[in-house]
Amino acid sequence: MAAKKAAAKKAPAAKKTAAKKRTPNASFMKEMTPSPALAEIVGAKPLPRTEVVKKLWAYIKKQGLQDAKNKRQINADDKLKPIFGGKKNVTMFEMTALVNKQLS
Repeated sequence: MAAKKAAAKKAPAAKKTAAKKRTPNASFMKEMTPSPALAEIVGAKPLPRTEVVKKLWAYIKKQGLQDAKNKRQINADDKLKPIFGGKKNVTMFEMTALVNKQLS
Protein backbone atom coordinates (compact mmCIF):
# COMPACT_ATOMS: atom_id res chain seq x y z
CA MET A 1 0.00 0.00 0.00
CA ALA A 2 2.77 2.42 0.89
CA ALA A 3 4.42 1.77 -2.45
CA LYS A 4 1.21 2.78 -4.26
CA LYS A 5 1.00 6.04 -2.32
CA ALA A 6 4.63 6.81 -3.06
CA ALA A 7 4.07 6.09 -6.76
CA ALA A 8 0.93 8.23 -6.77
CA LYS A 9 2.85 11.29 -5.62
CA LYS A 10 3.76 13.45 -8.54
CA ALA A 11 7.01 15.26 -8.94
CA PRO A 12 6.67 19.00 -8.39
CA ALA A 13 5.81 20.88 -11.55
CA ALA A 14 8.75 22.51 -13.26
CA LYS A 15 8.80 26.25 -12.86
CA LYS A 16 7.75 28.08 -15.97
CA THR A 17 10.36 30.27 -17.50
CA ALA A 18 9.54 33.65 -18.93
CA ALA A 19 6.75 33.32 -21.47
CA LYS A 20 7.97 33.23 -25.04
CA LYS A 21 6.49 35.87 -27.30
CA ARG A 22 4.36 34.40 -30.04
CA THR A 23 5.44 35.34 -33.48
CA PRO A 24 2.54 36.09 -35.81
CA ASN A 25 1.85 33.70 -38.63
CA ALA A 26 3.47 35.04 -41.79
CA SER A 27 0.30 34.54 -43.85
CA PHE A 28 -1.64 36.88 -41.57
CA MET A 29 1.04 39.56 -41.80
CA LYS A 30 1.41 39.41 -45.59
CA GLU A 31 0.15 42.64 -47.11
CA MET A 32 -2.75 42.13 -49.48
CA THR A 33 -4.44 44.51 -51.88
CA PRO A 34 -8.17 45.06 -51.27
CA SER A 35 -10.68 44.96 -54.11
CA PRO A 36 -12.17 48.31 -55.23
CA ALA A 37 -15.34 47.65 -53.18
CA LEU A 38 -13.37 46.84 -50.04
CA ALA A 39 -10.98 49.73 -50.68
CA GLU A 40 -13.89 52.17 -50.18
CA ILE A 41 -13.94 51.11 -46.53
CA VAL A 42 -10.36 50.16 -45.61
CA GLY A 43 -8.36 52.20 -48.13
CA ALA A 44 -6.60 51.19 -51.33
CA LYS A 45 -3.09 50.57 -50.03
CA PRO A 46 -1.97 46.97 -49.30
CA LEU A 47 -2.61 45.90 -45.70
CA PRO A 48 -2.17 42.74 -43.64
CA ARG A 49 -5.38 40.71 -43.30
CA THR A 50 -5.54 41.51 -39.58
CA GLU A 51 -5.58 45.26 -40.27
CA VAL A 52 -8.29 44.85 -42.91
CA VAL A 53 -10.51 43.08 -40.39
CA LYS A 54 -9.81 45.72 -37.71
CA LYS A 55 -10.75 48.55 -40.08
CA LEU A 56 -13.85 46.70 -41.25
CA TRP A 57 -15.02 46.19 -37.66
CA ALA A 58 -14.36 49.85 -36.87
CA TYR A 59 -16.56 50.79 -39.85
CA ILE A 60 -19.31 48.35 -38.78
CA LYS A 61 -19.37 49.71 -35.23
CA LYS A 62 -19.20 53.36 -36.33
CA GLN A 63 -22.14 52.86 -38.72
CA GLY A 64 -24.11 50.75 -36.18
CA LEU A 65 -24.40 47.79 -38.56
CA GLN A 66 -24.16 45.05 -35.95
CA ASP A 67 -27.61 43.57 -35.33
CA ALA A 68 -29.00 44.70 -31.95
CA LYS A 69 -30.62 41.36 -31.05
CA ASN A 70 -28.10 38.94 -32.57
CA LYS A 71 -24.64 40.49 -32.24
CA ARG A 72 -23.20 37.82 -34.57
CA GLN A 73 -25.19 39.24 -37.51
CA ILE A 74 -23.87 42.12 -39.57
CA ASN A 75 -26.40 44.17 -41.53
CA ALA A 76 -25.03 45.40 -44.85
CA ASP A 77 -25.26 48.99 -45.99
CA ASP A 78 -24.65 50.13 -49.58
CA LYS A 79 -20.86 49.89 -49.20
CA LEU A 80 -20.89 46.42 -47.62
CA LYS A 81 -23.42 44.75 -49.95
CA PRO A 82 -20.92 44.23 -52.82
CA ILE A 83 -18.41 42.76 -50.33
CA PHE A 84 -21.06 40.45 -48.88
CA GLY A 85 -22.04 39.16 -52.33
CA GLY A 86 -25.29 41.15 -52.41
CA LYS A 87 -26.61 39.70 -49.12
CA LYS A 88 -28.49 42.00 -46.73
CA ASN A 89 -26.90 40.44 -43.66
CA VAL A 90 -24.25 37.84 -42.85
CA THR A 91 -22.78 36.28 -39.73
CA MET A 92 -19.38 37.43 -38.58
CA PHE A 93 -17.98 34.04 -39.63
CA GLU A 94 -19.38 34.38 -43.14
CA MET A 95 -18.00 37.91 -43.25
CA THR A 96 -14.44 36.67 -42.74
CA ALA A 97 -14.72 34.25 -45.67
CA LEU A 98 -16.31 36.89 -47.90
CA VAL A 99 -13.65 39.47 -47.04
CA ASN A 100 -10.88 36.98 -47.86
CA LYS A 101 -12.31 36.72 -51.38
CA GLN A 102 -11.93 40.50 -51.70
CA LEU A 103 -8.17 40.40 -51.02
CA SER A 104 -5.43 39.58 -53.50
